Amino acid sequence: MGLERVSALLSALGNPHVTYPVFHVAGTNGKGSTVATLDALLRGAGMRVGRYTSPHLVDFSERIVVNGAPMSHDAITAWLTRWEPLLSDLGATFFEATTAMALSHFAEQGVEVAVVEVGLGGRLDATNVVHPLAAGVTQIGFDHMEYLGDSLEAIAGEKAGIYKRSAVAVVGDTSPEIRSVLQRHAETAGAAPILVTGRDWQVEDVRVHAQGTTFTLHAEGLSRRLTTPLVGQFQAHNAAAALAMLRAAGGRWAEVEARAADLLPGVRLAGRFHQAPPWLFDVAHNADGAATVVENLLAVGMPRPMTAVVCVLRDKDWRGIIRAVARAAERIVVTIAPTSPPNRLWDLVEVEQWAVAEGLPIERIDDFGHALAHARSEAATVLVTGSFHTVGDAMERLQVHPLAR
Repeated sequence: MGLERVSALLSALGNPHVTYPVFHVAGTNGKGSTVATLDALLRGAGMRVGRYTSPHLVDFSERIVVNGAPMSHDAITAWLTRWEPLLSDLGATFFEATTAMALSHFAEQGVEVAVVEVGLGGRLDATNVVHPLAAGVTQIGFDHMEYLGDSLEAIAGEKAGIYKRSAVAVVGDTSPEIRSVLQRHAETAGAAPILVTGRDWQVEDVRVHAQGTTFTLHAEGLSRRLTTPLVGQFQAHNAAAALAMLRAAGGRWAEVEARAADLLPGVRLAGRFHQAPPWLFDVAHNADGAATVVENLLAVGMPRPMTAVVCVLRDKDWRGIIRAVARAAERIVVTIAPTSPPNRLWDLVEVEQWAVAEGLPIERIDDFGHALAHARSEAATVLVTGSFHTVGDAMERLQVHPLAR
């Protein structure tokens, strides 16, 4: 990990990432929601917006989007064909090449602003070549510990690496201890202004319902009742963090924030409480994420009985994820998602033996298609959760397009 290769690559491309302002978002949980909110608000205000996210669910082109339109396969092929010799010479990684492709595509498409999601961590992530107008860090949790550290404080320090001198820094984590770590890193980086949840804005009276999440936002002496279509207690905090980034950026960006009540209904996030009855798709790649999925399910009250189809990568806390899902689902079908990396497949025999010993309602069906069909046969709601591979593979098989509105 490091920025040397991607910096050299972008230099050869003419440094396209300096030609437009950028909102940069990191975090263990909530960064995707915050990016989706910024994208929708800016587009709703009439701006031409580039959005870079990872990973994709069904198609690689979902990662690189301008005003809702993914980069075409022809454009992707042309870019790779042109720059492959340089990519090879530099030894660029997949994510470094993808990041450079996105940042150059945005310049070619004449975006007015880009919203960029960190891939992993922050400090050494390929996206950290940008000098953002505003950088925000959302909720911190345990994930990618082999790269980021084995404590929340260490992980927060890596995420805070996106804060830059003289750029807005937004601290969105709701834990007082982690907030103080993030704020300290922002101050050390020379970021300004620095906005912190609980100090510079407050979220209160959160109500979760099937149509989204309604909350009261107190900021700069004003109180507003707002609704985001994204479902979940933390979606109120994610939306508030996005609004803080716009508000602190000032000028035309603050004008967009002032229109939040009208623009928030346009927010969409594929694969997160994504409803296509009887299917419900919700990525949960760590135990905290799974707990949030369950809280949302219980708050909304989905039709019963519910079966969960689960596949988790071996190096994740699959035990914590299954324990969480068992709180909401009458049955859990564990399976193998076809696009799961072979070297990270979980051992279904081990999973089944553990679950039986725990007394959990587990059924093991190795074949993914059979698992989906079996789950559907006896359930009013089928939750598909676990890795991005799991949710994406199911959406592809069931012909649910991630970017469809």
